[in-house]
Amino acid sequence: MEKLAEPLGSVRYRQGSLIGQMKGLGFRLQQEAVLETLTKDVLKTSEIEGEKLDAVQVRSSVARRLGLDIGGLKPADRNIEGVVEMMLDVTGHYDQPLTPERLFGWHAALFPTGRSGMTKIKTGAWRDETAGPMQVVSGAMGKERVHFEAPKADRLEREMTAFLDWFEGREGIDPVLKAGLAHLWFVTIHPFEDGNGRIARAIADMAMARSEHSSQRFYSMSAQIKQEQKEYYDILERTQKATMDVTAWMEWFLECLGRAIDGAPVTLKAVLDKARLWDRVKDVQLNDRQRSVINRLLDGFEGKLTSSKYAKLTKCSQDTAYRDILMLVHRGVLVLNPEGGRSTSYSLAQPR
Repeated sequence: MEKLAEPLGSVRYRQGSLIGQMKGLGFRLQQEAVLETLTKDVLKTSEIEGEKLDAVQVRSSVARRLGLDIGGLKPADRNIEGVVEMMLDVTGHYDQPLTPERLFGWHAALFPTGRSGMTKIKTGAWRDETAGPMQVVSGAMGKERVHFEAPKADRLEREMTAFLDWFEGREGIDPVLKAGLAHLWFVTIHPFEDGNGRIARAIADMAMARSEHSSQRFYSMSAQIKQEQKEYYDILERTQKATMDVTAWMEWFLECLGRAIDGAPVTLKAVLDKARLWDRVKDVQLNDRQRSVINRLLDGFEGKLTSSKYAKLTKCSQDTAYRDILMLVHRGVLVLNPEGGRSTSYSLAQPR
């Protein structure tokens, strides 16, 4: 572990610096930052597994559970509610023990229909050998490459007992190091038929919350892992296939975590930009449609806003959309983009 002392110290310093910076924002902006971070976390941990969720539904679900009024809340699908429920339990109750029952609850929440895609899976329980050995495989049929084979099902009970006893143990290991080790150990046991990667990253997030003694998340490890996805899978495979010397994995984990923390100011800037805009328009009478569209633009709207897109987003008529937009332009919230004619579009006005 001596080799990890320097990168661990660096990460711990940056962690403390970020937390201090965020505490200076005030409660409302802190909550906005948590909303942005958790939304990103839910989206990216699913994207790592090849599942793209509706960002607006995710944000609405997180905001509703945090008790935040963001306007224009959109109902979320069951699978989205499940991932959000898991992540908020991870962070909101980080100080509660991790037990088999809690893990079973997370797993059932991830797969509310009892299916992974079109395949029926065993949910809320350890996997068995019904579908054969648990392997991570790639390649076309007949040319498969086995990257990793997990322990047999009859070993899971004792493997998970050992893991959970260690995770809840009080031995003198820094919780940041425990986060990286727990991620690797859990995903190597692979106790469920599906969802192991998402739950492994959630367990690491829980350990990180314990390291900060806080349920507030201001950086997303999953978002950083998504950016470094190839390296993530490569280092996992090398570690699992070799002697299980964890040094290289832990070095990568700490470096990745450091980059996640360093990326937090981007989220902070987005939160501050939103706060400034809402402060600028606090005296403008806005309806729910207008608030909803402004939030969409602030959250990184794809493409350009047109009256037809406005109508589709808010489920209103084209005439109503046009009137709403003209009012926002008149009040200085939106500006007309230089292109005209069929290309008529609008953007958020920049503060003067």
